[in-house]
Amino acid sequence: MFAVIRTGGKQYRVAKDDVITVEKLDGDVGSSVTLGDVLMAGEGGDARIGSALNDAAVTAEIVEHRLADKVLIFKKRRRHNYRRKRGHRQPQTVLRVTDIRIGS
Repeated sequence: MFAVIRTGGKQYRVAKDDVITVEKLDGDVGSSVTLGDVLMAGEGGDARIGSALNDAAVTAEIVEHRLADKVLIFKKRRRHNYRRKRGHRQPQTVLRVTDIRIGS
């Protein structure tokens, strides 16, 4: 069984016991989180979309919170002695999918 979920403005295809990295979610490590925005779900060749998934939900366990790799931002204007260097590390949450519930 698989599901396509939306969280943090991105879409992920998940199955039971998958480990995914998403934008930071609230919660403690080891706690359970329910992702209710299921766009598509199915098993094998049978897939459901749209209003057939009103009661669908994906349950996942928070494995860890971490920071992504650093992205460097460097600005320079030639011949003006202007240089700026900044970095950014996006916070992330690692989830392990424990259950996919389609509903009726």
